[in-house]
Amino acid sequence: MFANLHHLSHHAAWRRQLEMLLESAGEGIYGIDLAGRCIFINRVGAELLGYEPDEVLGRQMHYLIHHSHGNGARMPVEDCRIFKAFKQGSSCRVEDEVLWRRDGSPFPAEYASYPIRNGDDVVGAVVTFTDITERKRTEAALRAARAELERRVVERTAELSAAHVQLSQAHDGLLRLSAHLNAVREEERAHIAREIHDDLGASLTAMQLELNWLRQRLTDDPLMRRHIDAALEIGGGAMDALRRILNDLRPGVLDHLGLWAALESLLEETEARSGLRCSFICPGEVERCRLGRDAEIAVYRIVQEVLTNTQRHAEARRVCLSTEAQDRDLLIEMSDDGRGMRLPAQPISFGLLGMHERARAIGGELSIASHLGEGTRVSLRLRGVVA
Repeated sequence: MFANLHHLSHHAAWRRQLEMLLESAGEGIYGIDLAGRCIFINRVGAELLGYEPDEVLGRQMHYLIHHSHGNGARMPVEDCRIFKAFKQGSSCRVEDEVLWRRDGSPFPAEYASYPIRNGDDVVGAVVTFTDITERKRTEAALRAARAELERRVVERTAELSAAHVQLSQAHDGLLRLSAHLNAVREEERAHIAREIHDDLGASLTAMQLELNWLRQRLTDDPLMRRHIDAALEIGGGAMDALRRILNDLRPGVLDHLGLWAALESLLEETEARSGLRCSFICPGEVERCRLGRDAEIAVYRIVQEVLTNTQRHAEARRVCLSTEAQDRDLLIEMSDDGRGMRLPAQPISFGLLGMHERARAIGGELSIASHLGEGTRVSLRLRGVVA
């Protein structure tokens, strides 16, 4: 008898501990038997459903809280995933359905069902559930925010794409304008050179002839001869200056003998005029290469600009112009032993900008490498021009 009393006391203590455990849970918990009737429910669960715990015990839970879908359509008990799970002796977790309160209002719920076993037999199920209204609201807000963000990204991407197209068109237009201006400038230079050569050159030549004629006939007047000699010297200097100006405007050798002869002549004149030691490397396969009138003028002007910058700023003693055929590419490099410079990330001087624009106009790639105390190297690559 005392053993039975002890057993009953132990059972009651265990039941109280189980009830305390259920009540302390933060989510709703209820149990059902094989008929789907509630055999226990904690207070949290009853309050979520709008009932007192005693009002739920013995009720068929599917018809009480899980009878319909969220849209109001009836849910047959055989379609209930809780019912299916414990009938099959398996567990399940669901978060895309609703449960119904006492007042007839639904709420989105996350619930899980676990079978209760007695040995190998399933005798019921334990169901845990919680109201996930706030989670669903947050998820909906996040989806809306994500959709709005994606919409703005699409709009901004479209705007940036349109701006990129406009910028590309403007850039192409500027390239064409730059090429056109270079062509117009070269034509104007050629026109001015012809005018100077035909008018001023002819006048200076005629003056030289007249002064020589006078000098030959004024043999008895030393003072007059000295003045005529001075005039002849001035005229000779003017002719040299005229030839230099004409060569800067439009080198005749470029039109008559081609680019490589013109570059060699340019280096020789630079060395004679400035004292800068110049060398030119041009292999035979490059000498046979013809680039076309516009490209040859552009290359000549780039080399001319590099030489001018070298003389003005580099404090160099030597400069080397080299050409090399690399497969079908032509590489033209100009290097000096000057003081070098710090290169900006983007060219900002008009000289550097002009060289880059001329190179782009003929489909070339211009690069400049320089370090303080280590000189400067300018490279121009023209692709697919070597036969």
